[in-house]
Amino acid sequence: MAKHQRQGFGPESSSKEEMPKAKINKKSLKSATRLFSFLGPHKWKFFVGLIFLGLTAATAIVFPALLGKLMGLIGGSHAGPPSMANAEKLDNVYLTAQQATDLTAMADKVGLMLLVLFALQAVFSFGRVWFFSQATEQLLASLRRSTFSQLLKMPMSYFSSHQAAELNSRISADITQIGDTLTVGVAEFLRQLIIIIGGTLMICLISWKLALLMLCIIPPVALITVFFGRKIRKYSREVQDRVAESNVIVGESMQGIANVKSFTNESFEIARYTKSTGNILINAMRYARARGGFFSFIIFCLFGSIMVLVWAGVQMTIGHNLYAGDLMKFLLYTLFVAASIGGIPEQYAQIQRAVGASERIFEILDETPEPIDTNPERERRRLKLSGKLELKNLSFTYPTRKEFQVLKNISLSANAGETIAIVGPSGSGKSTIAQLLLRFYDPENGNLFFDGKDAREYDLTDLRENMAIVPQDVLLFGGSIRENIAYGKPGSTDEEIVEASKKANAYSFIESFPDKFDTLVGDRGIQLSGGQRQRIAIARAVLKNPAILILDEATSSLDSESERIVQEALDKLMIGRTSIVIAHRLATIRNADKIIVVENGKVVEAGTHEELIAMDNGLYRSLSRLQFQGEMA
Repeated sequence: MAKHQRQGFGPESSSKEEMPKAKINKKSLKSATRLFSFLGPHKWKFFVGLIFLGLTAATAIVFPALLGKLMGLIGGSHAGPPSMANAEKLDNVYLTAQQATDLTAMADKVGLMLLVLFALQAVFSFGRVWFFSQATEQLLASLRRSTFSQLLKMPMSYFSSHQAAELNSRISADITQIGDTLTVGVAEFLRQLIIIIGGTLMICLISWKLALLMLCIIPPVALITVFFGRKIRKYSREVQDRVAESNVIVGESMQGIANVKSFTNESFEIARYTKSTGNILINAMRYARARGGFFSFIIFCLFGSIMVLVWAGVQMTIGHNLYAGDLMKFLLYTLFVAASIGGIPEQYAQIQRAVGASERIFEILDETPEPIDTNPERERRRLKLSGKLELKNLSFTYPTRKEFQVLKNISLSANAGETIAIVGPSGSGKSTIAQLLLRFYDPENGNLFFDGKDAREYDLTDLRENMAIVPQDVLLFGGSIRENIAYGKPGSTDEEIVEASKKANAYSFIESFPDKFDTLVGDRGIQLSGGQRQRIAIARAVLKNPAILILDEATSSLDSESERIVQEALDKLMIGRTSIVIAHRLATIRNADKIIVVENGKVVEAGTHEELIAMDNGLYRSLSRLQFQGEMA
């Protein structure tokens, strides 16, 4: 989608869906010119490329003049064919030896000039591509780094309102579109514009009468052809869309064949596919009619227009109002101008898409990021917390769900080294508390304190370096086990990584792999089991050595044996640090120093396991009884 489309009038120019276009106005152009700020010290390369572009266009304009001059020599002289009055005089019809020698010498001279012209154009074209490419690639590299860095520094609220696929598209497709346009689109647009202006001027100098006829015929026909071609591409895309829809039906039916048969819905699926193929037929016939009309138009109007110009030129040549060589020049310039007129709308559309892409990129770059320290040379763990924390009268609503308050006047506290368990029904706000502790979001009301100091007063990077989270769904990066464990503390030694894996009960299964710590985990860790992924995540947290540990349903999705192994690793990890344990399985948090029971965003009970289980009609007691009975069943 991001590649520049092939030029041409035909419907095969492109069948891909085009990116959104932006209107070219003062505001959009001002936004697009910001791109050049990313060139830095490489701006001169872009301007050198523009010089080579001008030279390439100039040589292209000279070419028809030289070729027309060469072809004009066929008539025997610069003055064209002999006059009818002297037609009977053979010495005026046939060339003398001297004339033939002179014309041959002139043909050699013009031919040599054409070779030199081609050589210069080759050099100029290489220079144009080379300098434009260098400048563009430097710009794109800087733009990609800036956009990716900006995205990583955006608050979680930004990612709640933007899909990951959309953001990935901006970095990949949008920036690629900008690159294609700067490398090819802008250069081609300017080159064709120069050829149109220069070629039209040359045509007027050759014959203003023919020029007037050409301008009345060729540009309108070329523009109608471009418009016609776009309509055909639209019909082609519609056919492809309908085919894609039918393929989805086939794929769903084949993958869910057991459901189709068990529900005896074969006739339903056949009817659904029949309707889809009917839509393909309707769109395909529309596409066929448009293609047939297009080719008929090309044959009659476009070629007919050229023939009208040739006929008019021949008439003027016969009437001695135009030389044969000039007629050849005129026709060549007409073809050049017509081709440029036909191509320039596509290049303009590409520039529109690039302007739209640049606006979407700058929407990201103009957002307000979190105050994150991304300096690779910064000192890590400058802040050392003891682990004491307190949530005081805290309320919170997600930015994307303003109508629903998740937490309502929550208060809880933990001393350094304590284990605090948070339990409650699904949707009660337990995981939201974990996100607020990590300052993924800030509360609407109330305060969050670390070591008695308001969270907002700490450097955000320093604060998060004192915390680690082991979630329910562990995401591993697609590298090796060693790299995934070291993610907790970049630059760790092999000895530190091995020691962390032992504390996480991961060392034995890692050593069982042929590649041991160099084993690739696959996309999102798919090569490992759920329990293995959890232990890698625990090893990562061990290596980070946080003051505050957050366990968010860390064992809820594991089988009994995996849960036992992972829980042993978690118990080791929790020693000597403040631990916030969010759990559904209440058996895993019986030894917590304090259990907080949350319901509908409020703290409804708090105490030890023994205190809460002793409460008549208490929520914790009810949850424990239901869970115990379920496990017994």
